[in-house]
Amino acid sequence: MRLLGLAVAIFGIISGFAGYALSDPTLDLLAAASLIVAYCCQRSGPMSPFLKIFLALFSVETILFGLGDFAGRFGYWPKALQEARFPPTLALTVAMFAIIVFAVSHLPVVRTLTRIADRFFRADDETGSGLGPLRFRTTERRLATGMVVFLVVLNQAQVAISLRLNFFHRDFGNAIQDKNSGEFWHQLFSVFVPWVFILIGSLVVEYVVSSYLVIRWRRWLTQFYISHWLVGHAHYRMSLTGGPTDNPDQRIAEDVARFIDGGGEGGAFGQGVYNYSILLISTLSSLVSYAILLWSISANFTFPGTNFALPGLLFWVALIYAAAGTLITHLIGRPLVRIMFTRQKVEADFRFSLARLREYSEQVALLNGEKAEESALRIRFAALIANYLDMINLRKKLTAFTGFYGQLSPIIPYVFSAPFYFLGKITLGTMSQTAGAFGQVEGALNFFVSYYASLAGFKAVLDRLTSFDAAIEATQATDGIQVEIGAPAPALRGTTVCLPSGQALLQSVNLTLTKGRNLLVTGPSGSGKSTLFRAMAGVWPFGSGDVAKPAEGRMLLLPQRPYIPMGTLRQAVIYPTDPDFHPDSAIEAALIDARLPQLAAKLDEIDNWTQRLSGGEQQRLAIARAVLASPDWLLLDEATAALDEETEAAIYAMLADRLPNTTLVSIGHRSTLAAFHPARAQVSPGADGGPARVAVLAN
Repeated sequence: MRLLGLAVAIFGIISGFAGYALSDPTLDLLAAASLIVAYCCQRSGPMSPFLKIFLALFSVETILFGLGDFAGRFGYWPKALQEARFPPTLALTVAMFAIIVFAVSHLPVVRTLTRIADRFFRADDETGSGLGPLRFRTTERRLATGMVVFLVVLNQAQVAISLRLNFFHRDFGNAIQDKNSGEFWHQLFSVFVPWVFILIGSLVVEYVVSSYLVIRWRRWLTQFYISHWLVGHAHYRMSLTGGPTDNPDQRIAEDVARFIDGGGEGGAFGQGVYNYSILLISTLSSLVSYAILLWSISANFTFPGTNFALPGLLFWVALIYAAAGTLITHLIGRPLVRIMFTRQKVEADFRFSLARLREYSEQVALLNGEKAEESALRIRFAALIANYLDMINLRKKLTAFTGFYGQLSPIIPYVFSAPFYFLGKITLGTMSQTAGAFGQVEGALNFFVSYYASLAGFKAVLDRLTSFDAAIEATQATDGIQVEIGAPAPALRGTTVCLPSGQALLQSVNLTLTKGRNLLVTGPSGSGKSTLFRAMAGVWPFGSGDVAKPAEGRMLLLPQRPYIPMGTLRQAVIYPTDPDFHPDSAIEAALIDARLPQLAAKLDEIDNWTQRLSGGEQQRLAIARAVLASPDWLLLDEATAALDEETEAAIYAMLADRLPNTTLVSIGHRSTLAAFHPARAQVSPGADGGPARVAVLAN
């Protein structure tokens, strides 16, 4: 960017000399703007990589369009392309765009937005792309940058084509007024048809390229959020703390898509960061191009009966009209962001409740809990309906105003230009061109009015992703229990374990496990035994002190209710290892050892195993998983509580036989477990509800 800034500065100096020599104020303005752009490039180091793409592109265009203007001024422009000469103000326009991009990059809301978008445009992952046999390898950010540049240039070309068609409407209208059939057919077939086909082709190309950009962006950003949500047990810690980060599944599955492009075609949330970026460039390009045209058309409009002419009359009319519409729209629609944010929450809550009911359908049926579930669902759906009614109440006011505003807008230019047409000062074609240019300027100035509801939805999505980021970062805080990974044996050293609220649950625990010496942890229910295990496993962050944990894979914790993923039985048994890590014979043997021989021949069956298997079968499946993992340390948190004593004893005997090098640490209430654990740790609640203490006793 520094070299580019130097190039723009040199061009600005040249423009200044040219402006002085030709006494052209436009070139003087271009020189000043170019020097400001050069300064922006020099100071763009901390700038968002996403916005830096636009700054660099507009800086290059400032030089190219300026040199093109110089070529026309000094007679070097090809005579065959005289109609395609760059307008004198084009270089100044893109220079102003560059300055605007640099300025808005310092706005807090833009920094919040680009903090999420920039991740993709910093990605150095190697990727491939191309068409047919033309394939190439590059990094994700370079490919994304190239696609954005291509789309912006294509969009600018579309604005130029639109401007050319505006002149067609003028000439076409004049041909009709003059009854000039030759000019009529010439304009129709030699001007309109070719440019329309080019415009349609560019729209198709834009759709294809933008679609590939969006899906690549969504794939990368979704993988980023999944990874960061799972790393360091962030998903678990977020579930413990609760707070404003509701429904993380929705934020990853839906909000990421809405952030990028509004969630796809027909999405209720309208546009995304990509759409708004390109749309704003198009809007600004149209605004500047048509504002200049509208100014020039109405430059000499004198008021009827007077010699007074207000320069750019229709431009000022469009500006005042759009400003009034924007102000009124904002006053009406201010609560929409809050309503849209709440809408996503209540929709996700209701959907999650239905999914949870499906997951626990057997338990609900056994308890005859259908009426209670129906009542709970009615309450959640009532919240959804209340939010929807709030939105209807607000949107009806917004729709009434924007509808009236939209119907009035096409009439305004005719109202102001009709007197000049009736007096014979302008032609029908000029009047038609004026109306078209006014509509483009007014539409660009009304960006806020046209997209207010969509912007509100986008702001709600941005807030949800921002709070999700903050929640993930909060889980990575260094305060709390410090975990040392790679220790020879699990140990707690002066560790105080607290609840998420900060209340101490276990006070100053000093416990080091001995290799080969099984340990049974006992104590009253609710005294903190399971939380002690989670602290030992390194997933419980609340408290103080140190926890020593063996390297990954050397310790395995089996909870009372095991997690069984969706998919085949094989995937359920070997979770979380790769499906090809264990041969089928080993998986079948583990199931037989865990007293599940009836499942050994069903490894490829896909079923909802959580519902199909009983509680005892699920616990035995987890035991088979432990046999396959063969850890050095196996922590069983009442992992056999659903089994009868005989089966439980057989399971412990099997583990001693199949895993002779594994040390067992168990939580249990049955006295029969003492036979398998030569050491015992007692968790004793403190007096008057104070924190519990842990003491190691001999069995």
